Amino acid sequence: MLKLAAVFTDNMVLQQKIAAPVWGSALPGSVVTVRFARQEKSAAADASGNWQIKLDPLEACSKPQTMTVTAECGTSLTLHNVMIGEVWICSGQSNMEMPVSLIQNSSREIAEANYPAIRLLTIPRFLSSQPLKEIKTGPWEICTPGSVSSFSAAGYFFGRELYHRLDVPVGLIHTSWGGTVAESWTSRDGLTGNPALAGLVNEDVHARIEFKMSHEEYIEEGRKVEQKTKDEKNEGYPRSWADLPNPPGEWKEMELPGTWQTHGLDFCGILWFRKEMEVPEAWARRELRLSIGATDKSDITYFNNVKVGSITMADRPDSWNTRRTYPVPGNLVKAGRNVIAVRVHSDKYDGGMTGPEEDMLLSCPSLPDSAPVPLSGIWKYAVESNYGRSDIENRPCVLFNGMISPLIPYAIRGAIWYQGESNTSRAAQYRTLFPALIQDWRKHWGIGDFPFLFVQLANYMTAKTNPGESAWAELREAQTMTLRLPDTGMAVAIDIGESVDIHPKNKQDVGLRLALNALANTYSIDAAFSGPIFKAAAREGGKLRIRFDHCNGGLQCRGKKLRGFAVAGADRKFVWADAKINGDTVIVSSPEIAEPEFVRYAWADNPVCNLYNAAGLPAVPFRSDMPEK
Repeated sequence: MLKLAAVFTDNMVLQQKIAAPVWGSALPGSVVTVRFARQEKSAAADASGNWQIKLDPLEACSKPQTMTVTAECGTSLTLHNVMIGEVWICSGQSNMEMPVSLIQNSSREIAEANYPAIRLLTIPRFLSSQPLKEIKTGPWEICTPGSVSSFSAAGYFFGRELYHRLDVPVGLIHTSWGGTVAESWTSRDGLTGNPALAGLVNEDVHARIEFKMSHEEYIEEGRKVEQKTKDEKNEGYPRSWADLPNPPGEWKEMELPGTWQTHGLDFCGILWFRKEMEVPEAWARRELRLSIGATDKSDITYFNNVKVGSITMADRPDSWNTRRTYPVPGNLVKAGRNVIAVRVHSDKYDGGMTGPEEDMLLSCPSLPDSAPVPLSGIWKYAVESNYGRSDIENRPCVLFNGMISPLIPYAIRGAIWYQGESNTSRAAQYRTLFPALIQDWRKHWGIGDFPFLFVQLANYMTAKTNPGESAWAELREAQTMTLRLPDTGMAVAIDIGESVDIHPKNKQDVGLRLALNALANTYSIDAAFSGPIFKAAAREGGKLRIRFDHCNGGLQCRGKKLRGFAVAGADRKFVWADAKINGDTVIVSSPEIAEPEFVRYAWADNPVCNLYNAAGLPAVPFRSDMPEK
């Protein structure tokens, strides 16, 4: 009957220098004794069989130790190879979830990952309608090439840097889920207790239902959703939906690239897209190259009723963001009218042919001087399957309940967080939601304002020619505003993203920049941890002088010309600015703006920007016309 909570296993790391709770279950009323590091603590199990002790603050120790837990009935448990050091939670969505096996230089990083004093624990994906006290999980693992391959890359590189700099054991608890929103990681009280956020629960039909369900009913609902969204049969192809003659069915028009949700189809499922085009006489019977951009998530692509390519989620986890290019055999190509058909299956979140536009082309490699045929624009579409909404994991509170609550009150130093992409459509709300999440976690752990470090969204999508508005820039701004909370830190990633991939493969710098925040602010080590942060802007004639904090040895331009700045007058119509570094300031101006009032920097989804400090850290994107609230 004696049990330890699942988070306690061989190879674990206990947090140093604070009281470390140990808990589990036993026969009601029985006394349980924990012996570890020359301490002996006892507690009686309550009427429900739950018990908990707290070890006095421990000193870091790399020497493997043994923990014994005994009940008065004589039952005993022993944990081996336990270390004492620094423990951090690693959480968020897919950029935290992204494993070492998928990042740049992965083979080398995996081969070199022999760190006996770094320990890894991954919490399995699990959602719940009520806060859980326990969850089934695997054991803590020693960091080796075999264990690190599937572990969070951002978390690993953060922990590795701490280990090198602190020379103490490091324990990393990875608990994340790709594509999820911040409210799903926040407790019910954390949302309903904030008037600005209560509507996330009260106005969500699913949320009202979920808290009336038992945990078992909720898991069963998730199982039904998973079964419903399996792609088990291609119903369109037998109906000639890939053939050249006008096919049967209800066909409408949609402008691509884009998701079908942006065109009012608020469901996941299977859609077919068709486009007929004229092929030049010179291309007849020549092999062509068909580029359709990314399809979210799986595709089967046909040319004149013959399959020419397919990428599914089973083939690669990032298939939803993978650009497709397929060869079209010459025997399928005829002069005149031809048809491309793409069957897109999306089992959750958004779906569609998402481009980008410049990647949607039909070309003839053997005739390099002939112009490619553009494929963006109007396509015909028909619905094969409508699954409805299936993002059960994005309902409020369910991931806090299933993947955070079971970890509380395990002693931790702090948390690192990489999330926000799924909230970009509600960036203004994130100014309130994200700080509420942090305060919520801190309240539940009950150990004060523990460090909470996060990654600002990286640059992503097509770079724009002119200054403009950007939901991604607004979300980054909301993240910057969250630094107003005590003991928070932000790793800027505006220079290490990828225009075609929402999952940047450079997670080494992400982990390093998170670690710099921890080293400087949590461990009081002298280290530059932030790039230049906007402080103020003042007009000097027809120019603006911009002052920054965190210049750290001076401002630097990486490139021949400082880029990324835009200015506007009182009308807030921004134009690109000439920008020059002057000491620890930047002076910006434009011949188009006689009396500049406002300045923006790196204000775009994927800005072209190159301001750094002497420590090599990029400047934080900003706008001087930032709202007060």
